[in-house]
Amino acid sequence: MYRKCAILTAVAEAYMNVLVIGGAGYIGSHVVKELMKHNHRVTVFDNLSSGLRQNLFKENEFIYGTILIPGDLDAAFAKGFDAFIHLAAFKAAGESMIAPEKYSINNINGTLNILNAAASHDCKRMVFSSSAAVFGEPQYLPIDESHPKHPENYYGYTKLSIEEFMAWYEKLRGLRFAALRYFNAAGYDVDGELSGLEQNPANLLPVIMEVACGMREKLKIFGSDYDTRDGTCIRDYVHVSDLAAAHVKALEYIAEHDESISVNLGSEKGTTVTEMVEAARRITGRPIPADYVARRAGDPASLVATSKYAYEKLGWKAEYSDTDTLVRTTWNAYQKYNRLVKN
Repeated sequence: MYRKCAILTAVAEAYMNVLVIGGAGYIGSHVVKELMKHNHRVTVFDNLSSGLRQNLFKENEFIYGTILIPGDLDAAFAKGFDAFIHLAAFKAAGESMIAPEKYSINNINGTLNILNAAASHDCKRMVFSSSAAVFGEPQYLPIDESHPKHPENYYGYTKLSIEEFMAWYEKLRGLRFAALRYFNAAGYDVDGELSGLEQNPANLLPVIMEVACGMREKLKIFGSDYDTRDGTCIRDYVHVSDLAAAHVKALEYIAEHDESISVNLGSEKGTTVTEMVEAARRITGRPIPADYVARRAGDPASLVATSKYAYEKLGWKAEYSDTDTLVRTTWNAYQKYNRLVKN
């Protein structure tokens, strides 16, 4: 028994050579930083369509390529990796309902290209950035891993489909995966080292900050007639630094236990859109004008997680996901960006 425990500990502590697909993006760059903090060797694969060169660390190799070209992926995986993390996807739920073809090609076809390239080079450890969108309208709250999965938008459908593909590749190709179902990713690097802003953001908090900085005229709040405490949608916002830590814990878990896992990642607290806007006005001191407009197709009224299972299996819980930290770190990143632009 002692020998088995010692072997598992050694596996967990072994440094891995990791390919991070989408590692120049918003979440990806934070994941790369966390991997480096734990002394893993990192190579970033990105087409820079939404990622930024300023999010790359000089210590890491960078491969410019796209997940839509199998040859690009084959050449990358041929370098030899112990594991890979897949964060490359289109993610705007509203857009996915208007342009499903775009999401089919990139999210689904692109992921199949990744899985095939990884399998052909015997890379069998995968961490995948899934989404709470796989669940759809909650049948109960908080949402646990056993909750029925009926996506209300096509983006969520692509994420659920990919989870099913991974399960098949586990059966047929020996893949071991961690599906991390993010709730609403928000915030910026708590250490202030990363400040490459997300390009063309669609998520609430960066859009709020663009209004606060004068980059947009006003904010649109989609729906004010939901059955919530103030009529606007409730979301579980989880700090990107917390999500980054979860990726590393999940990677080390599948390496140690040689088994796949799917977990929900959230703060376990629900915040309305109006509450987030009011917090941003208080912290930034800016008026942040906003218009309430019609509901957006595919938006559930409320999404709040329980992350009990992630704590039990990975030892993970959110540490930086309170509303003020989310807003403050995002505001700091935007202020830093604006200072750089002015200089």
